[in-house]
Amino acid sequence: MALIEIEKLTKAFGFMPALRGVTLSVERGESVALLGANGSGKSTLLRILSGLSKPTNGLIRVGGWELPREASAVRAQIGMVGHKPLVYENLSARENLRFFGRLYGLDARATEQRAEALLEQVGLSKRANDLVRTYSRGMFQRLSIARALLHQPDILLFDEPHTGLDQNASALLDSLLLDARAEGRTILFATHELERAARVSTRLVILQRGSVAHDGPSAGLDGAAVGALFAQKA
Repeated sequence: MALIEIEKLTKAFGFMPALRGVTLSVERGESVALLGANGSGKSTLLRILSGLSKPTNGLIRVGGWELPREASAVRAQIGMVGHKPLVYENLSARENLRFFGRLYGLDARATEQRAEALLEQVGLSKRANDLVRTYSRGMFQRLSIARALLHQPDILLFDEPHTGLDQNASALLDSLLLDARAEGRTILFATHELERAARVSTRLVILQRGSVAHDGPSAGLDGAAVGALFAQKA
């Protein structure tokens, strides 16, 4: 059974359809790049998979749990980085990770060890005790990534994760994504960066006006080839 199963998923905001009968399955350990123009449904799909939004119709199972009925069980398996950082600005980075560790039900000592390792990985160790409200946009994003990885989820959902990151931080995130893939985690990430999609993913899914226009492996493709494919399907 696929780790993520989506059948005939629809989502409408009033009379405006955002997803139109999306059917998709994702196996454990896949890294799927979601491509599409603004308004194609990428963010909506990720928000539904994370349990942050409810579908209008369709069947969704994540790890055997059904959404939205069993959303709390699904959230325990997922690390999500969206457009909003979902961290507390009046706490330090270290305090944020301690708080989310308790929220995820992690042991206090394990949380400390995991938090220190992640702060080092995302390049925030030297600013770990500073209030988050003093951070730049890129630092917010790096802390959000550490929060998403804290409880070692099976599934990572990233919505334009490189937004606000400089070149070094973007390379660091690519490394984290590749490490997570090597560890067997399942990744879905929305991006506009075609070269990165080809390099980091194992599979490309192109959404067009809320429907799947393309679904295939990314092996052997470079940024130019992905761009040509994207232009063909757009």
